[in-house]
Amino acid sequence: MVRRDITEKFERIEHIRDKLILRQADLLDLLSIIRLIEEANPDEIYNLASQSFVPTSWAQPILSADFNAIGVTKMLEAVRLVNKKIRFYQASSSEMFGKVHDVPQNELTPFNPRTLYGAAKVYGHFVTVNYRETYDIFAVSGILYNHESPRRGFEFVTRKITNGVARIKYGLDDKIVLGNLSAERDWGFAGDYVEAMWLMLQQETPQDYVIATGVPHSVRNFCEIAFQRVGLDMHKYIVSDQKFFRQADAYRLLGNPSKAFTSLGWYAKTSFENLVLTMVDADCERIKKQLK
Repeated sequence: MVRRDITEKFERIEHIRDKLILRQADLLDLLSIIRLIEEANPDEIYNLASQSFVPTSWAQPILSADFNAIGVTKMLEAVRLVNKKIRFYQASSSEMFGKVHDVPQNELTPFNPRTLYGAAKVYGHFVTVNYRETYDIFAVSGILYNHESPRRGFEFVTRKITNGVARIKYGLDDKIVLGNLSAERDWGFAGDYVEAMWLMLQQETPQDYVIATGVPHSVRNFCEIAFQRVGLDMHKYIVSDQKFFRQADAYRLLGNPSKAFTSLGWYAKTSFENLVLTMVDADCERIKKQLK
């Protein structure tokens, strides 16, 4: 499902476009969602749509709430009205834990969001629970921690690093400006996490799951591996600027994926190092092609 746009941007899926059927609808327009579900008649729906960049949620708070909270309600209401047998996946987020009560966090850890993005995701999460319990819809939420890949947006710190490293390697830039290098995240590979989403909808009973690696790594760790890949000393190129520091950096978001392992047989197969190397290699290859 894609929104109509004046300039359609499908570069991230060009390599599989011939395998996809793209249909237009809008997360904020219930009628368009109902019509799409009636036409497509799906067995499963994965709601991965959101305004997903945390800083933007402060700049556009109403729009972010419309997408990340009310939009979930409209998707679920469309399922209820058209076909309650559809299995529904909601993309929840570790940002819902916010100022954490426990480390690591599991499915029973109380939510305590400290961003507008996290607060809207909490709404979407509990709306999913309520539709499941009230209307007997197979609706689940995956509480996913940071998941990355070569298709990550350039505004996110991981891609900012790997793209920056590639640009420095080929002489296009001479520095990368980052925030708190000591900030830690539970980073995993998006491909592994999508497998977990699919597994959740194949179970006999709908349940919510924390999807994470359970291992923290700092921004500095990420930079070290990235620069080592291209044979450069990170200390010559990294600048830390206070304006990029986030309040959330003080909170230790670390997931406990034991329930996913026990119930789904799922675990993060891609190591942190291989994730970083894959992203660096992809950006180096992309820039190399652009320079030819």
